[in-house]
Amino acid sequence: MTDLVVHTQADVSLQTENDPENLVLGSTGPTSSSANISGLVPQVVYDGGFPDAKTVRLRISNGGAGQVGLIGSWANAFIQDQVAKGSEPFKVEWYLGDTTQSLQYVAAKYVDVAFTYNKAAELALVRRGAVSERVLIFYDHFLLAGPNSNPANLSPENDSVADMFNKIVAAGNTDVALPPDPAVRPPTRFLSRFDKSATNIKESEQFIAIGQVPWALAYSSWYHQYPMFPAQALQAASALSEYTLSDRGSWLSSPDEVTKAMTVFKQGSDDAPELYSQCHALVSTEPGDKVLVKEFMQWLLTVDGGQKIVREFERRGEPLYAPAVTN
Repeated sequence: MTDLVVHTQADVSLQTENDPENLVLGSTGPTSSSANISGLVPQVVYDGGFPDAKTVRLRISNGGAGQVGLIGSWANAFIQDQVAKGSEPFKVEWYLGDTTQSLQYVAAKYVDVAFTYNKAAELALVRRGAVSERVLIFYDHFLLAGPNSNPANLSPENDSVADMFNKIVAAGNTDVALPPDPAVRPPTRFLSRFDKSATNIKESEQFIAIGQVPWALAYSSWYHQYPMFPAQALQAASALSEYTLSDRGSWLSSPDEVTKAMTVFKQGSDDAPELYSQCHALVSTEPGDKVLVKEFMQWLLTVDGGQKIVREFERRGEPLYAPAVTN
């Protein structure tokens, strides 16, 4: 379904400085987990194709799935479903926030529903009574991508996820001590979103699993700390010839000029379960419209409603997500 919107953010632009650490990607949304809740504005306001809609009845927070359009598809379809059942047209606001930010927003009752990817942090909010409900909505996949030149010599056929992270660490350290000729290949570097997002947490788990903490002081100079959202992070990693962890949706939604310069070396699968990811919906204890939020949560889990959107949501002819409910 094509997203129907009232307001959208400006197009992201890439501004490259001489120092790769200073590479900046424009965004109208918050760029780190220290964003001030009171200063937030919605990234997009959806109206379901009813331009005369005036009332905002649902507020949602999410990062990557919102950037690739899933949140918009849900919002527009849900509005249309409710109008078909006799409701007056209304609006849905989407607030751009990574997992840590989104958990903060829903706990603070700034949004009604947050879609997040961190089981431990989610359950902590449940135990505290900071959210009223936690429901599995869909499955996502992380992927490890890097420059086509592959300076760390990762082998998709032979290397496990742990092997690949070990190679990146070893090659990164070697290239710091003995920098390669830039005319031959780029140095081995890893771009981390370094923002407490689900992606940053997943990446950190992989480094810790092999006994490495490159962000610790003094942090490894090959570990590029870049606290931006998924699309911008991929764009930066591509431009700078760096390895990075991302989600499948962001990868398939990125422009060809970004992905053609990179190779996917490993992604979530039965052979790489470390890179699977679950998305849960967390509901505020005080949603603005309790009746509508309850309807939304029920609709999300229906096979011909929210799960149909998940099942049929594609980029470049490939499904991005797997539904949580199949029958």
